[in-house]
Amino acid sequence: MLSEFDLIKQYFQRQRPGRAVLGIGDDCALLAPSPGMQLAISCDMLVEGRHFFAGADPRMLGHKSLAVNLSDLAAMGATPRAFTLALSLPSADRDWLEGFSSGLFALADAHDCELVGGDTTKGPLNICITIFGEVAPGHALRRDAAKAGDDIWISGTLGDARLALAGYRSELALDADSLSAAALRMHAPSPRVALGMALSEHATVHAAIDISDGLVGDLGHILSASKVGATLDADALPAGAVLARQPLDLRRRFCAAGGDDYELCFTAPASAREAVMAAATRAATPVTRVGTIDAEPGLRLADASGAPLALSLAGFDHFSGD
Repeated sequence: MLSEFDLIKQYFQRQRPGRAVLGIGDDCALLAPSPGMQLAISCDMLVEGRHFFAGADPRMLGHKSLAVNLSDLAAMGATPRAFTLALSLPSADRDWLEGFSSGLFALADAHDCELVGGDTTKGPLNICITIFGEVAPGHALRRDAAKAGDDIWISGTLGDARLALAGYRSELALDADSLSAAALRMHAPSPRVALGMALSEHATVHAAIDISDGLVGDLGHILSASKVGATLDADALPAGAVLARQPLDLRRRFCAAGGDDYELCFTAPASAREAVMAAATRAATPVTRVGTIDAEPGLRLADASGAPLALSLAGFDHFSGD
């Protein structure tokens, strides 16, 4: 049977040079931020039965556990540097640990982000990561800086993760190939780190947030913090490849309030459109202009012709009954 320290040494301690002054193996890790940079720190918890299904593929789960944290750094325009992992496990299953750690480190290596410490214990499956990044002073993308007249932009596509969830819950019928394709967005999201960094370089973006709980809910955080409103073109929202084949009403609802997308929503003045598109090109990430920030409070949805839409939508709430 694996002990706690054997588990850490075999699956999570890597014999390779790292950025940390002191990494795994002591009471604390020691990090040395780059001169003149600010630390960006975020923490996310994934709980079995709430954020992922029991029996989820461990490699994909390792990927997603880090991806959701990298997405937070992306929303601030920060460069990933290091992370810690707190892991509660029902048992020290070698196959599960091998899959989880391989998925985790594949994404960590892709973003040059080092595991520097954490904790393990026995209990219900629960994964908590704290991530550390760096951003130049004055370049962090925040929620409280949207201005009336700004364009609203979305990276990538929306809704396929919510469509997969609907398929798993038998809310609608999906063929096996469609469910499998949509589920990749649910289980293995792509954090938009390169785009966030590119957008922050020239300070052309006013406000940003990552879309984890659904666009209307997450955009609502920007509106509240910035004390503004917005009008969204529901038919301009970029639907995922699988969702794009579904009926219009479903596309609108799942794009606007699906959740688990881990795309970026950001605002920028109309004068910055060329700069935004140039940043997207550098990051090899598509972006779509989907609405406008208004001085009038509240969020309004319209169709492609500009006619108001009466859709009852809300973002995901961790303490709701859903």
